Amino acid sequence: MIDIGFAKPALPESGALALLLAEGAALDGVAAALDAALEGGLTRAMAAARFTGKRGQTATLIAPGAGLDRVVLVGLGAADDVTPHRAESAGATAAAALLKEPSASLAADALDPALLAHAALGARLRSYRFDRYRTRQKEEQKPKLANLAVLASDTAATRTAFAPLAALAAGVELTRDLVSEPANILTPAEMADRAKTLKSLGVKVEVMDQRDLEKLGFGALLGVARGSVNEPRVVVMQWLGASEPEAPARGRKAQAKQAAKPARKERAVPHDPLVFIGKGVTFDTGGISLKPAAGMEDMKWDMAGAGTVIGLMAALAGRKARVDAVGLVGLVENMPSGSAQRPGDVVTSYSGQTIEVLNTDAEGRLVLADVLAYAQERFQPRFMIDLATLTGAIIVALGHENAGLFSNDDTLAGQLAEAAKITGEGVWRMPMGEAYDKLINCDIADMKNIGGGRAGGSITAAQFLQRFVNKVPWAHLDIAGMAWATKDGAVGPKGATGFGVRLLDRLVADHYER
Repeated sequence: MIDIGFAKPALPESGALALLLAEGAALDGVAAALDAALEGGLTRAMAAARFTGKRGQTATLIAPGAGLDRVVLVGLGAADDVTPHRAESAGATAAAALLKEPSASLAADALDPALLAHAALGARLRSYRFDRYRTRQKEEQKPKLANLAVLASDTAATRTAFAPLAALAAGVELTRDLVSEPANILTPAEMADRAKTLKSLGVKVEVMDQRDLEKLGFGALLGVARGSVNEPRVVVMQWLGASEPEAPARGRKAQAKQAAKPARKERAVPHDPLVFIGKGVTFDTGGISLKPAAGMEDMKWDMAGAGTVIGLMAALAGRKARVDAVGLVGLVENMPSGSAQRPGDVVTSYSGQTIEVLNTDAEGRLVLADVLAYAQERFQPRFMIDLATLTGAIIVALGHENAGLFSNDDTLAGQLAEAAKITGEGVWRMPMGEAYDKLINCDIADMKNIGGGRAGGSITAAQFLQRFVNKVPWAHLDIAGMAWATKDGAVGPKGATGFGVRLLDRLVADHYER
């Protein structure tokens, strides 16, 4: 992670410089100053590289003079078409080219303070690395860039615009850290402890252990956990930000009067909360329905839905969002052993509905079923959104470009689709219906945990979850294809993406903050 600072737009005397340039625009500000210092050298270099500022276009000038070691040009496209996501992508592209530089600056005279702040966000997100377990890395392999100076004509406005984005970036980075951790480190208990760190941001955190879950009747979740020596946890995180703090009084008499008032009691119950729920299978072997060995190491990130919820709660609290939000994560490890759940077992869920477990590798829906039912009973939410790396079938359907979106509410689904377009975290709405629901009917229990075969596997999984939702507005995001990237992305390096934090933060900011 790089530290983002802000400074007036003057030509740097040394180091590297990234210029984000709009298509067809005349050189202005820092770019014009550099061109003048090079006696037209920047203009000539752009012509030689055929750089016009087209969106995504890049060019690099090595040792151009004027005291600079390197200049990186990144195209923004037409100035009027630049969106926050495009600005983030351009900032990320610039950061990727500058990571080996000891010092660097970034200028984008075509961007207003809000868009320039988003470019800075992209730079920070792209600079993320998970190096916790590297002990023999060569010096030339290590990134050198620790600080990036963003050159802004209105530094105060840009810094103000960046403040909530910095909190958002911290939430994404927390999610990426959690998803990147190996399963021998990040057990359910350890992940619950990581969630407790949100207390420092003002989040109320409650952890329920196995004994608590047994008393409450989380039979579906506990069935998944039976095969592991690592006991399950359910974590409840509450950010109660909807109540506006009382404005400070002006004048001595007014201040004395205000001080004499009894202290406002903190609300113990969230007001009409937004509820976010995450699947947290810290490692998934498939249980008795054992997965193939090839690629099983990837199942350390089967807790990515829970990781996103924790990161989102950190982001909302970090930027002091004016909303009441509750995050719940069900944390288990799915292992085969003599005590493990068997195919054909019947479990009783928290809701009282019974489930025949035909495949122990369809375990995430069992975890979510109990947490969904508990969440609506305890909190009476305005809506519930769950996130889960739930099915391989969604990758077959959508690849790694979109998460599958399933919902019982057109308004909520539309809001999520809108937020996806703004943030670039894509979703695609999938069908649901009675014909699909019938596929999980069961001969000996209320339902079975898989459909009638491979066809429509992500849909029947969503239908299963819907049976625990009742009439609450609800959306399910199957992020199996989005939680981990095998190559560098628009605003992140390969590895854990942190998918969903920016998407859901945007949803909250645009539609639900008071």
